[in-house]
Amino acid sequence: MTAHTLETPEADIVYDVHGPAPADSPRPPLLMVGQPMEATGFATLASYFPERTVVTYDPRGLGRSVRKDGREDHDPATQAGDIHGVIQALGVGAVDVFGSSGGAVAALALVSAHPEDVRTLVAHEPPIVGVLPDAAAAERAGKAFRDAYQARGFGAGMAAFMAMTSWKGEFTDDYFAQPAPDPAQFGMPTEDDGRRDDPLMTDRSLAVSAYQLDVEALTAAPTRIVIAVGEESADVMTGRAALATAARLGQEATVFPSHHGGFLGGEFGYAGQPEAFARKLREVLEG
Repeated sequence: MTAHTLETPEADIVYDVHGPAPADSPRPPLLMVGQPMEATGFATLASYFPERTVVTYDPRGLGRSVRKDGREDHDPATQAGDIHGVIQALGVGAVDVFGSSGGAVAALALVSAHPEDVRTLVAHEPPIVGVLPDAAAAERAGKAFRDAYQARGFGAGMAAFMAMTSWKGEFTDDYFAQPAPDPAQFGMPTEDDGRRDDPLMTDRSLAVSAYQLDVEALTAAPTRIVIAVGEESADVMTGRAALATAARLGQEATVFPSHHGGFLGGEFGYAGQPEAFARKLREVLEG
């Protein structure tokens, strides 16, 4: 693996190239894109593609990618511009992209703005709230976990986030009638460390879930777009958003093994089925 830096006036974007050099790869490079997850989250998945170039990166303002624009928000359109810059720096033409969660949203924005960059996009569970039939209730649920974070800190906020993302079906009155979840029940700290800068639990990443899908641009693009959903997460918010996004694009979502983090090894204590997930991803990318 080699690390590289794409220097721009607004940010220095750090990306890693795994495996053979892009010009020597038997297939186009495969970019793995997350948000707010950084490059480290793809370590296990990348290891299952040793024969081709795999590129991972830290989104601007996260990990090693330092912002110079004075901003703190995480906007899919801005991230799409950064990914476009990385693809241009590779200098090998169109690539394949696997996008996870907020990274899937950024990848959809990339295809909308730069369709010539991407040959095949696999967008795994993009958490786009606006496509849901219960969008207003989902927005309310999102505001509740951000409010919990602001009021009581990381443990309370993350517990509320996990309760939201594990809720099956639409957000009904029964969901909002629940008592605030106990952070200890989810293995979260109960003490407030005083910090309020987590990108997931603040308005800094609100543009990700509030992203407006550009159906016209996506359907007109030459890119082959595959919306993916985890077999274990089809009933929860991210899975439902994937199913609804696929429907907006006139397709059925492709089912992948495991859950929202199904490609993870032991990176964050939320392991999925990475070997089976990689096998499915390879199958989809090879058409």
